[in-house]
Formats: sequence, structure tokens, C-alpha cells
Amino acid sequence: MENFIVSARKYRPASFATVIGQASITNTLKNAIRNQQIAQAFLFTGPRGVGKTTCARILAKTINCRSLTTEGEACNECESCLSFNKSSSFNIYELDAASNNSVDDIRNLVDQVRIPPQSGKYKVYIIDEVHMLSTAAFNAFLKTLEEPPAYAKFILATTEKHKILPTILSRCQIFDFRRIGVEDIAHHLAWVAENEHVNADPDALHIIAQKADGGLRDALSMFDQLVSFAGDRLTYKQVIDNLNVLDYDYYFRITDFILEGNISQTLLTVNEIIDNGFDGQHFITGLGQHLRNLLVSRDEETVGLLETSANIRNLYLKQSAACSPDFLLKALDLSNNCDLSYKASNNKRLHLEIALMQLCNLASPVQSPAGPRGAAALAIPKEPAPASRPADLSPKPQEQPPLKTLQEPESGIPAANVSKAAEPLTSYPVKTTAPVRKESPAEVKTYTGVNIGNLMKPGSGAAAPSKENTLAEEPEVLPPDREVFTQHDLELIWRPMAETIAKDSPNLFNTLTCRIPVLTDGFKVVVTVDNKIQESEIFGKRAEILGYLRKELKNWGIQLETLVTDRPVESRKPYTDQEKFNAMAERNPAIKTLKDQLNLDIEM
Repeated sequence: MENFIVSARKYRPASFATVIGQASITNTLKNAIRNQQIAQAFLFTGPRGVGKTTCARILAKTINCRSLTTEGEACNECESCLSFNKSSSFNIYELDAASNNSVDDIRNLVDQVRIPPQSGKYKVYIIDEVHMLSTAAFNAFLKTLEEPPAYAKFILATTEKHKILPTILSRCQIFDFRRIGVEDIAHHLAWVAENEHVNADPDALHIIAQKADGGLRDALSMFDQLVSFAGDRLTYKQVIDNLNVLDYDYYFRITDFILEGNISQTLLTVNEIIDNGFDGQHFITGLGQHLRNLLVSRDEETVGLLETSANIRNLYLKQSAACSPDFLLKALDLSNNCDLSYKASNNKRLHLEIALMQLCNLASPVQSPAGPRGAAALAIPKEPAPASRPADLSPKPQEQPPLKTLQEPESGIPAANVSKAAEPLTSYPVKTTAPVRKESPAEVKTYTGVNIGNLMKPGSGAAAPSKENTLAEEPEVLPPDREVFTQHDLELIWRPMAETIAKDSPNLFNTLTCRIPVLTDGFKVVVTVDNKIQESEIFGKRAEILGYLRKELKNWGIQLETLVTDRPVESRKPYTDQEKFNAMAERNPAIKTLKDQLNLDIEM
């Protein structure tokens, strides 16, 4: 086609009614024209492709129309409208400030302003990209802009309002054009496709609208490009292939794998995405957007925030039902942190994979051989009945209340113990606080290495016991047990642990010892800190602290958690010299009297 016109020009709005997504601005301009309250200068600002220059031309055409319609639109029949449609109007001037930004160019414009219109009511000057004018040009334009002739109207358009002098802004009526919504762009593209006899899938048009990022001109340019490739049939697959967009299906699949705690399939899917040429940061950004969409899909009031087609919206609603709000919030935080630190990482792929494995662990922190998706807790096997106890085993200990369900999978056994699986493991001595249950010979297992691919799968704890392992030849061969301990036991070893772990760090020692740790259900030790800095100090030594506690308390199910509080806790011990003195003076007021009388300083 020799006289092909791109869609952005062919379907450019010619009236206020056909402007897309800027109803508040067009209504204001029409009312001003109807009421004969037209300002001397307008400033249209906003992102590219949202209709600034288009509205400037429509405004210039309409205020010169000799017979306006009842809706406040140009008639397209009078001499002024016809000359404008033919681009031959002598009353409308367009100046590109990007290439005409000198003082001389503005002086020439000012000289033209002095000449009244030969036909029509107003002379309209449209200055596009006005922020490109030099400071001297702005200053030369100030006086004319402030006190122009009654017949002169100025319409300035820019994408960067912050670069314009405040003295210019104060002389204009400012209209902020917003980005056009995805639904508005998709509907307009559907109308264009119908006029061009192109059969386009709604999902495909939504992808184009999202890729345009609020710019209708960009959307129409992409539409022309895709029609050139696909012809008169535009499908979703063709759009994502040509625009280098990650398919929704990838994000839905990888979210399902994350919810299952399936590390293997998650990493394989990411590898497929990278092999297809997508950047890792592009993927993690899209995953964050996907998680955000799942979060807003959980509430009927926020479903309207989804900027997708009806088919994709139904998929979001279905998958969001399987996600808890707590998981989605934590997953969003993880993906956002990964996105922020991605560029600073030397090994970007490993950085991305670590974040995904953390997401898998977040969704399924506990694995059980019997529970789906690792959701069930790992419970201690029940004590065998006395009749089934072999004669060579020690007598059954005194009855005790059943232990609470533990919160750590069998695969959480330290690597040091895993590597020595072939060697006999001696049982730990029994503490006086609670008796230790021994497993029957049928329960004795040999612990071997764990495959990363099966780490988060249901039933992926230790290796399955073989027939040789079930024989009662070495009943004393036991895995590290989870002994019950009390708050008192924890407090007894807490200070020695702090002295060992923080021997070279006085700040960490004070952080660990200024408050008493609290033992909660599931062998979870909660340490209260004052701020994020103290929390990060403990996190840096988390592995050493857990190793010490687990070894001394003979319990591999211990977990460590920090709690940041902004207010002092009653159990907080004196920390500074002043706090120690105040505590002593509170117990014995005579100490404060002695200090005041002798004028002593507080130095310990």
C-alpha cells in the first residue's frame, strides 16, 4: 500500500469526544469555550502519547469555529474548520521548541503576535516540548505570555514540567494529563482492529495495552507492527513472542511449584525462561507483579485493581484462593528485595535461584512423609506397645505427656551428622528434666544425604529404611533426638553461649544478654531486640547460636526468632553505666545522696 498511514495518525482524535482517557480535561475545556472563559495561556503536561498535542490542536480548532455544536465541539463545516482540517489555517501556528529554542526564535514569535488575525477570532500558538527552551528564551517570552493581545492564545505542551521556570508556570492554566488505563487502551485497540478488519484476541490486546504503559500512541505503533507480522489474525501467542513478554502461564506454573515447595521444578522453569532469552531481573519484576495481583484478587473490593482480561482474571481468582495473605506479603517482600539487590550481585543467576528457594521454603516450611505439599508437621512416632518390645531393650520409662508437634523436617539434621551416617550413633544421655524415648528397632533409620531436588517434596526427609536397617542388631544406633527442655534450662546456657559466640563483639554480647530469651511452643526461642541493627547482628551469628543451643540442649528442633520492639521491656537488664547506677539508686537511695554530696561522676 503506497499511501499507508500509521494508526497513530489515521485514528488521531479530531474532537474532544474522541479523546481517550482524559474526560476531566476535555470537559473543562469545553465548558470554558461555552462560557467564553478561555485563558490566555495553557500548559498541557504529562507522559508521552497521552494526547497533549492532540488536545492543543482540538482546542485551537474549536475556539476559532464560527458555529459550535451544542456539545461544545467544532462544526467541521465552517471556513476555519475546513482550513484547519486541510492544514492550511493562518491562525494556528505550531513551534517545536526542541529545534527552535534560542532567543531569536522567540523574538520572531513575539513579532508575529503583534499582527492580528486576518480571518477568525484568535491566533493560537502551540509550542511543543516547551521545556527545551533556553533560560534566555524563557525570559524573552515572559512579558508576552503575561500580557498578550486579546486575540492571542498560547498552548504549551511538555513531558517535563519540572524543567519549566516557575515564572512561566504561574502565568498558565496547568492541565496534568494522566496515563491512559489499560482497559481504555484495549477497548480503543479493539475498535481500531474492527475498522482495519483484523481479528484480534482480547488477551492479545490487553498485553499490548499493558506493554504501552499508559501511552496510546505507543499501543497503536505496536499494533501496526504486530499486524504487519500476523496479518488479519492476531493471537495472544504472536503478541508475547514479538513483544518479548513473559507468558502469564510461566508465572502461574512457577507459583504452583512454589506453593508445593517443589524446588526442582521451580529451578527448571526459571532455566527455561532464561534459555528463552529473558533477563533474570525482568522475570523477578514480573513475579512481583504476579504476586501483587494474587494479593488484590483475594478481596472483592480490590479485584478491580487487576488490569487484565476476564480470562486471566479468573485464573488469578482461582490461584489466589490457595495462597494465604501472610505468604503473599512475605513473598512480595522477598521478591522486592531480590529485585533491589539483583544488579549489585556478582552471580545474578544464583541470587535469583536463592530467592526462589526461599519462596519455596516460605510456602512449605515443614515437610512430612505423609502430608501433602509438606504441610503436615513431623510428629514423633508413638511408643510401641509393651508386648511388641524386644527382651533386650531397656524397660519402658515412666509415662510423660506427649511431646508437641515439631516444626522442623528430618532433613534439618546437621550435615555433620548426615556425613557420618554409616557410623554408629550413640544415644544422648537422659536429662533429669524429662525422660528420653528410644525408638524400637523397627524405627531405626540410616540417615543419608538429601537430594536438593527432593528437599521440599512430601516424603523427602531421610532415605527410606532398608530391610537391613529394620533388624534389631544394634538397638543403640539412634538419630539425634529432640529432648524436652525448659525455660530454666535455656537461661542456664544462654549467657555461656553469648560469651562463646560474641567473645570478639561486645555489642552482640550486650544485645544477647540485655534481655531474657523466651521459649515458646515448638522449641522456638524468641529474642527481643530494640532495633533492626541488633536484629541483623543476631542474624549474622544465627547459625552459630543455633548450633550451640542444639548441641547443649540435645535438641535439633530448636528454632531462633527475633522480635523488634520500639518500647522498653520490663525484663530488660541495665545496659549503660547510667542505667546501672539508676538501678542501684532505686534499690538504695543513699547511693544517690552520696554521689550528690561528693559530686562524683558515674564511671564503672
